[in-house]
Amino acid sequence: MAITQTELDGILPLIARGKVRDIYEVNSEVLLFVATDRISAYDVIMTNPIPDKGILLTKLSEFWFNLLKNDIRNHLYPIASGKTMWDYLPKQLSEDNKYKEQLDGRALLVRKFKLIPLEVIVRGYITGSAWKEYKKQGTVHGVLQEDCHMDESQEFKTPIFTPSTKAEQGQHDENISIEQAEQLIGKELCKRVGDQAIALYTKCRDYARTHGIIIADTKFEFGIDETTDEIVLVDEVLTPDSSRFWNGALYTVGKPQDSYDKQFLRDWLTANKLNGVDGVTMPGDIVTRTRAKYVEAYEALTGDRWSQ
Repeated sequence: MAITQTELDGILPLIARGKVRDIYEVNSEVLLFVATDRISAYDVIMTNPIPDKGILLTKLSEFWFNLLKNDIRNHLYPIASGKTMWDYLPKQLSEDNKYKEQLDGRALLVRKFKLIPLEVIVRGYITGSAWKEYKKQGTVHGVLQEDCHMDESQEFKTPIFTPSTKAEQGQHDENISIEQAEQLIGKELCKRVGDQAIALYTKCRDYARTHGIIIADTKFEFGIDETTDEIVLVDEVLTPDSSRFWNGALYTVGKPQDSYDKQFLRDWLTANKLNGVDGVTMPGDIVTRTRAKYVEAYEALTGDRWSQ
């Protein structure tokens, strides 16, 4: 059953609905993140979903959180041995199938942290908006690149931190310079966040390469523990919604690459002059092909067979 929106009937208070996630408050310290099957492109949510997308995103994020658990603290709430998520939620949610079907496999218990108001983007390859800017003026996020003869989809000598603003739903994130990011969150914290993001990206990039996937770029989000001043990895991690995955076997410098993400949807919207238009319904073949790409990326990266 595809889930476009959860309805818990006030059993837990709804805090927010994002492009993909519905967020509920469990108590003053814990939230319930629910990844729906909604899909957005060009900052607009489609009227119909991608079946299983929320479960795929949740399981892939859990995989990366586990891979990185010795490198950085994350926001997952610790589940005691012998218990499950349901033991920490009101019993009605697990006892009534109406609620259990909405949450099963797509919900995570997470701790609340103060969010760092920055989209922390790490680019390993030049593509997308970075390639467009570089072609125009030789810069990426306003920074002049030492290599003035790069080709599209070429790997940077070292990964680069390219921040953007964290926009409200319906608004566009804006690419900004590191200097502008420093003004937003402070110079010292900006350096810590950038260094941490590059280290995480590098580890995951190297892992993905052994599984035939190139991570061209990705977006991290971080919180901060105000008691310990520790940076915490939050939100989703290295999914097709927050990253650009390429097939390593098909990678060729000098041209755009096929991505394991919403590219089918974006291309269809562009061809039909529907980018940015509200109320759009995807045709069945776009839904099927997009879902297949999410499944393919999940299976390649985790080694697990998708059986939903």
